[in-house]
Amino acid sequence: MPLSPPSLSRRVARTLRTSLFAQVACALVLGIVVGRLWPGFASDLQPLGDGFTRLIKTIISPLVFCVVVTGIAKAGDLKAFGRIGLKALIWFEVASTLALVIGLVAANVVQPGAGMHVDPATLSARAVDAKTGGGSLPTTTGFVLDALPTSFIGAFAENSLLQVLVLACLVGAALLHLGSTKVPQVLPAVEQAQEIIFAIVGFVMRLAPIAVFGAMAVLIGQYGLGVIETYAQLIVLCYAAAALFVALLALALKALTGLGLWRFVRYIREELLLALGTASTESVLPRVMQKLRRAGARDDAVGLVLPTGYSFNLDGASLYLSIGTLFIAQAVGVDLSLGQQITVVLVLMLTSKGMAGIPGSAFLALSATASSLGAIPAGAVALLLGVDRIMDSMRVVTNLLGNCVAVFAVSRWEGALDVERAKWVLGGEAAVVAEEPAEELVPEG
Repeated sequence: MPLSPPSLSRRVARTLRTSLFAQVACALVLGIVVGRLWPGFASDLQPLGDGFTRLIKTIISPLVFCVVVTGIAKAGDLKAFGRIGLKALIWFEVASTLALVIGLVAANVVQPGAGMHVDPATLSARAVDAKTGGGSLPTTTGFVLDALPTSFIGAFAENSLLQVLVLACLVGAALLHLGSTKVPQVLPAVEQAQEIIFAIVGFVMRLAPIAVFGAMAVLIGQYGLGVIETYAQLIVLCYAAAALFVALLALALKALTGLGLWRFVRYIREELLLALGTASTESVLPRVMQKLRRAGARDDAVGLVLPTGYSFNLDGASLYLSIGTLFIAQAVGVDLSLGQQITVVLVLMLTSKGMAGIPGSAFLALSATASSLGAIPAGAVALLLGVDRIMDSMRVVTNLLGNCVAVFAVSRWEGALDVERAKWVLGGEAAVVAEEPAEELVPEG
């Protein structure tokens, strides 16, 4: 007698039990409902998202270190690693500049701030100072020096990705120089540590739905849905510009590697949803590194390009900064000339680098841009305080996809991408991998 198919309730229960995507999606919806109905209670849920982010951050630095060291040691070619870094920087600069230009063109065409007629005298820079904690963006020299570690342990303690990358490159180079005969136990130990870290990632990811629920409830509870109506034109413009930029990324990915971006989006849909819910790309860095390696990108390319992109390739932030600068200028009635808009691009090309990890970095960059122009009142930046958090979803998704495409593109450029494996994973295995429990995604060897 043939077995009857499971009931709908059992299928739903099984999906919720085994699929991280389904769990996070439900948590996202539940967080919106709780934030809308009980905003006071929702504000107390902040520790749920913050706790998860802290746990993830504790494993990012050691994971990046292990992946880069093993990547260099196994590749056996330090020059190739240097070429990957150079090509990555070229890609980052072209991509982020394109994002800035798209943002400026979109803001000039739509003019989201036109007609607001805001009196600059009614605006105060104190709210921006409170948002940024009185901090400032590092100078170019300071940024370069900050990337150089002053202590081996300090780089990990401060969770400075660029410093950890420098240390990993030095250790990987030393392993190549000494060879396996002099230090036969070091590389296997690093590989074993990497496996332990990936196992921890699997454990921590079980808490992802709780983190998304808390973060989304706090967002809706604090800002409500009314801000969307107030800034509707600006929000729609930013998201439409991001969609255009992602479409261009898809064309570039297809032309360079033959891979489809939509299939890749399906492949990392859990990570995208988690990044949306927590408004943080750092929360998904370990899992995305894991999936890129599984999809055929070589360890050294993944370990160098993806973490470096978190500081140098903030495409979503670049879009937002260029649109935001013109929005506040239009809102206070300042007509920026072509020369001033070119200055905006040049300034943002510098200020958008190294923004990761700095509280209120977008406002610091906007303030620096306004000051360089001398035509926009510093207090005008406060116009974006109410909508900034709503823009996080656009920024994190665009940043994440931009950096993942960079990994594939640079890997292909350097011959460090197994294209056939990538097509097989994205085309066939993707649906299976997406449904596997987190701990089963740990790669072998």
